Amino acid sequence: MMLPAPRPDRPAMRFAETDGAAKPLYVVPADGQDAVLSGLPAAQAAWVRAQGFSAKPGELCLLPTPDGSVAGALVGFGSPQARARGRFHLANAAAALPEGNWVLAGDLPEGAAAEAALGWLLAGYRFAAYKDAAPPKARLVCPEGVDAARVEAMAAGEALTRDLINTPANDMGPEELEAAARALADAHDAQVKVVKGEDLLAQNFPLIHAVGRASPRAPRLIELNWGEAGPAITLVGKGVCFDTGGLNLKPGSSMGLMKKDMGGAATVLGLAHIIMSLGVNLRLRVLIPAVENAVSGDAFRPQDVLRARKGLTVEVNNTDAEGRLVLADALALADEAQPDLLICMATLTGAARVALGPDVPPFYTDDEPLAAALAESAVSQADPLWRMPFWAPYEPMIEPGIADLDNAPSGGMAGSITAALFLRRFVTDTPRFAHFDIYGWQPAAAPARPKGGVGQGARAILEAIETVFGL
Repeated sequence: MMLPAPRPDRPAMRFAETDGAAKPLYVVPADGQDAVLSGLPAAQAAWVRAQGFSAKPGELCLLPTPDGSVAGALVGFGSPQARARGRFHLANAAAALPEGNWVLAGDLPEGAAAEAALGWLLAGYRFAAYKDAAPPKARLVCPEGVDAARVEAMAAGEALTRDLINTPANDMGPEELEAAARALADAHDAQVKVVKGEDLLAQNFPLIHAVGRASPRAPRLIELNWGEAGPAITLVGKGVCFDTGGLNLKPGSSMGLMKKDMGGAATVLGLAHIIMSLGVNLRLRVLIPAVENAVSGDAFRPQDVLRARKGLTVEVNNTDAEGRLVLADALALADEAQPDLLICMATLTGAARVALGPDVPPFYTDDEPLAAALAESAVSQADPLWRMPFWAPYEPMIEPGIADLDNAPSGGMAGSITAALFLRRFVTDTPRFAHFDIYGWQPAAAPARPKGGVGQGARAILEAIETVFGL
């Protein structure tokens, strides 16, 4: 079993030391090939032309020396239109280049060097908990002007998120998720406290208890605290370590990826690692309701009416809409402290995937400066997000006949919006609140993102926090 904390044994996800022996990797835009070739020895330029190199994004061409060894390489940067069809294109070079240290050469647009550097490090990720998986041997010297410590922290946070999501539920239940939070806290001198099992009822977290009580793996609320100054930021992450759907059992085709249903928790822990590694001047609180939604004689049932920590009653019309239940109690606790910013991250609805696909998580907020900062940072950090509305006219859809709220409105429309509206009912006193409906999974390999668990939104959120609070 892997260690759940960020692991120090990942040289492929750190920059190479500058030692003067790095080979050049020429970054070639679609309209800049002639300029690059004119600066090469004639034999190398002829070799590149003979290879048919066309500077497509991520295309690679090695440059030989007269004795046949590798002198350097070209990597295609493509046209702006081609680059818009993806991101981290230069990460392809990390896996394809031969062993050694490499340095980017050539002029890149503003921000492109940082994206290239991050993509290179992310391409070094391998999930090796259960079988050997050799990382790339090519190492990158941090490009000039790029903050190496920041990029390395982002890569390490992403690696932690991916590790947690990729670990199957037999090795990543509520107890193991707690262990991951404790290991992270130990690494950064943070504090952790946990409310577990029947104590959830005694301390007024009835929805977390109801969802998790059918499993032999006790439900719990995990809390991590760090920092003593600056704005108070609370991150809440859905920690459903496996979701059978409860008594409204999921079909097998829908249950196959449910180890990732704790992707919100994994993402906020990865973001917490980045924040703490960089020493960002804020007071950080992380809340994770960690449960397994299982089936047994003690499982909560359709049409049960549950009373939440907030005092609201919830009619359960589908036990497979359990994520918003556990989040409701955690959000209510967070709201009681009135932090300067409250963020919720959850693999919450299939409706969000239908609307925006796996690559673009929607976010919801009523705060215009925060929304603007998130939209800008989503672009600058190559961390896509798209704003969707807390659409108040849909509020009646989440109001059943015999309780305050319905956890699974009928009709099948606006599912991501109604879930967001449900969560907003539990945040009444905090001025800034944002909810992110993430997917947490890369369905097919792409540059810097192997198939499997993936973080979404963490980098954009960090930059938006720094922008909004002037950090």
